[in-house]
Amino acid sequence: MVATWVIIVGVLAFAAVMFSTFKIVRPDQRAVVERFGEYHRYCEPGIHFLVPWMDKIYKRNITEQMKNVQPSDMITRENLNANVDLDVYYQVRPNEDDVKKSFYNVDDYEKQITRLAQTTARNVIGTKQFEEVNSERQKINKKLHSELEEDTDAWGIDVVRVEMKEITPPSDVQESMNEILKAENRKDAAQDDAKATEIEARGNKKAAIEEAEGKKKAAVLEAEGDAKAIELRATAEANEIQLVNTALRQHFKGEAQEHKKLETVQNSLRNGSKYIVDTEKDLTTVLSEVGGITPLKDQDYEEAEELDLDISDKIKDATDKLKGE
Repeated sequence: MVATWVIIVGVLAFAAVMFSTFKIVRPDQRAVVERFGEYHRYCEPGIHFLVPWMDKIYKRNITEQMKNVQPSDMITRENLNANVDLDVYYQVRPNEDDVKKSFYNVDDYEKQITRLAQTTARNVIGTKQFEEVNSERQKINKKLHSELEEDTDAWGIDVVRVEMKEITPPSDVQESMNEILKAENRKDAAQDDAKATEIEARGNKKAAIEEAEGKKKAAVLEAEGDAKAIELRATAEANEIQLVNTALRQHFKGEAQEHKKLETVQNSLRNGSKYIVDTEKDLTTVLSEVGGITPLKDQDYEEAEELDLDISDKIKDATDKLKGE
């Protein structure tokens, strides 16, 4: 019975020794081995043998991690207390030197990063107006990242980025900012309306100018058409006169005066009125001398009828004479 218990204890002891002798390092980890309290070696992912009661292994997560810096009051350049909430993203660099630094150059790097981020944020925000802090977050994030990266380099840590989650001003300042924002929105709306009105006015002006130019061009074209028509009529009349003169020279031969007399008689008698003339004189001669005649008044019609003088025969005779009949 005693021997059995001895065997069991021996097996358990052997299992405990084996458990403490072989250690596994995961892919997202790196480790250092200390022997009798001193740095002994660096461990990559895999199985590592440790000498029992002599070696001790310490592991470090090398993936990117996030540390939230709880909101704290920070004073801006105009002495306003702004409540700032930060997130810091960092990562232990996966090489032997930097892993050793994360163990031996800093006591608790997570706590240290939190304190350092708060101090750095106070220094940066204290140089800026609250409006700048609120509107230039990207610039401030880059500034914080740059300074934290420099300070944590000795710890074997990379600060990946810094983000300000929220910036809360005092309540009275927040109310003032809301009023300013409303006023700016109203101003922007008024400017947009004014711009739209200006664009509409420009469009109406352009349309009026184009309409006026169109009317002007139409008037010019109409005037040019009228001038062309007058020119064509004048040319036609000139051609007609030339043809008449040519015909007179060719066919009437010295009878142009008689033709003119006939033309005067024709124009004078076109309205069918009756006239009193001396029967002893030639009708065409009388009419051509006066250049036209005056129609009889109503009270003279009876006298004209008593004379019973019809000049149509004389006109016919004069026309026949000009035609050579």
